[in-house]
Amino acid sequence: MSSHRSATSPAGDDLIAAIDIGGTKIAGALVDRDGVLVLRARRTTPAQEPADAILGSVFEVLSALAASPLWGRVRAVGIGSAGPIDLAHGTVSPVNIPAWRDFPLIESVARHPALAHRQVMLAGDAVAMTAAEHRHGAARGHKNALCLVVSTGVGAGLVLNGSVHHGLTGNAGHLGHISVDFDGEPCPCGARGCLEAIASGTAITRHALALGWQTPLTPDAAGVAAAARAGDTAALAAFDRAARALAAGIAATAALIEIDIAVVGGGVAQAGEVFFEPLARHLRGYAAMPFLKGLRAVPAELGPDAGLVGAAVLAGAGVPPLATVLVDGNR
Repeated sequence: MSSHRSATSPAGDDLIAAIDIGGTKIAGALVDRDGVLVLRARRTTPAQEPADAILGSVFEVLSALAASPLWGRVRAVGIGSAGPIDLAHGTVSPVNIPAWRDFPLIESVARHPALAHRQVMLAGDAVAMTAAEHRHGAARGHKNALCLVVSTGVGAGLVLNGSVHHGLTGNAGHLGHISVDFDGEPCPCGARGCLEAIASGTAITRHALALGWQTPLTPDAAGVAAAARAGDTAALAAFDRAARALAAGIAATAALIEIDIAVVGGGVAQAGEVFFEPLARHLRGYAAMPFLKGLRAVPAELGPDAGLVGAAVLAGAGVPPLATVLVDGNR
């Protein structure tokens, strides 16, 4: 796939400006209809600073894109943001950006002077990744799919009947906070035994250390993966536990809505077979009903650019979800 490569777009084609907001970086791009990033901009997220400072970094990214001679071909702006989000009000409350609580992101971004008369659309970052994988990646051709980002947390999005499903607030498919262990540890969200607390990269590292993994450097999921590939029993057990929890969540989702594919991206998926082999094995055990026998879990294809590509896909679709604003304030 070329969707995540920078390239030159044919003259005359419309472009979408895409913004991907996370706890460590704010990325921007101009994206063509094939999902190719033709121009990039990036700033570090000042996550611990006041709300206006963070918005200022978003404006810097937009200004860098708008300075390009290609800007005149931009017809809409798509934003994928860490959440939770609220589509009905265009607000975001990213867990890792404390100053943004019920922050009116879509209305604020629409005030940027370069956005005159361009529609601005908001989606959760995992939903944006889902849109990208469905249009250009591993879920293309599937009418019902689950797409997951397994990294420091676990995010997910759904494709139902051929369309990305946002839900009432934009948080549909938030698999990281379903319970897979009703006697499990309390989760910061307020529930117990959440999938994120078992299957995330942070949880894998924590469990490997608890089992006696001896790390030579700063412990992280990539280090656990390297140890697992070398045959370390504690590392292998930590990945097996995470894969088992993820398989239970995927199978439960499939039983509920009959997806036939789960696309898994994010840092943990980069572990390769030490992750996907136990995931496939446990999925066969949990997806036991006859109508689930064809269920597969496969690696995502688009990599770290998926959020930008997906935000562009959603903004360019022509049928945006609830939270859309024109710069003159009309909803």
